[in-house]
Amino acid sequence: MVPAGKMRFAGVAMGMALLGVASLLAGCGKDGSDAQDAGKARVDPAFVAEQQAWRVRRVEDLLRADGWTSLVGLHWLELKAHYVGSGERIGNGVRFAFGPEKMGMISRDAAGHWWLTPESGVALSYNGEPLKGRVALHSDQDPEPSVIGFDEGKGQLTLLRRGDRSALRVKHADAPTRLQFAGVQYWPTDPAWRVTGRFIAHPAGKTLPIGDIVGTQSDSPNSGVVEFEKDGRSFRLEALGEPGRDLFFVFADRTSGHGSYPAGRFLEASWPGEDGKVVLDFNQAYNPPCAFTLFATCPLPPPENRIDLAVDAGEKNYVSPVKH
Repeated sequence: MVPAGKMRFAGVAMGMALLGVASLLAGCGKDGSDAQDAGKARVDPAFVAEQQAWRVRRVEDLLRADGWTSLVGLHWLELKAHYVGSGERIGNGVRFAFGPEKMGMISRDAAGHWWLTPESGVALSYNGEPLKGRVALHSDQDPEPSVIGFDEGKGQLTLLRRGDRSALRVKHADAPTRLQFAGVQYWPTDPAWRVTGRFIAHPAGKTLPIGDIVGTQSDSPNSGVVEFEKDGRSFRLEALGEPGRDLFFVFADRTSGHGSYPAGRFLEASWPGEDGKVVLDFNQAYNPPCAFTLFATCPLPPPENRIDLAVDAGEKNYVSPVKH
């Protein structure tokens, strides 16, 4: 059964898609940013359509019932055992914004593994199957993370590991940040911001220290660097991820805090071909989850990816209508 909220947001996403197409082709964008696109007769309609399709997928991803806008809690586990649930004054050491008043107990064994013992009579699921007893909680760093479902599938509970710390992440389809989503604004679509760079591979096994917004740091696989030119100047971006897979960039630029999200943005690109060329389409630079919720743990741009260039392309900073 599809939750009513999900069906409603599917309609919202489609409505935004139609509005976006009209904006791109008729120059009547909500903030006027895409009006320039329609006036550029030289812009290939296929390019415009490609960019709009990407934007539609982006909104749909954000508005999934378990998408980034559905986050409602991030709870660090400081003790060896915590009762968890949404109820007040009933002994919950960790209180959730949604869900059963008393969900159960989260506990850590001598080996450092976390377990959930459900409260009797509470309907929960474990990786999609009914939960009937004590289960291990595998974190997002494990091969198969555990997902605890509640509220008839509208809510999800997962375990995060950041450095030597663990936390519970809670999502819910009725999150205010999802129900009151304000839409994403963009700079004008511009083919000049689709640039071709040169990939230079790093030695096998190289890593790059990446900090995150909650103060932890980890070594991320650093497959290589992409060199590109813009406005007669040369720039470099370190690529994160395993060799052979899509390249992932966390970067900051002159618009960070001046139109785009202050803590930087993300960009993806296909793994280079035999010629070593990489296409960087900054029209598809996008905000990290932390732009939409207080409960994410986003990576921050490494010093190497803070570039002296105003990338006035891609997503602008998000202004949430939700008051925290």
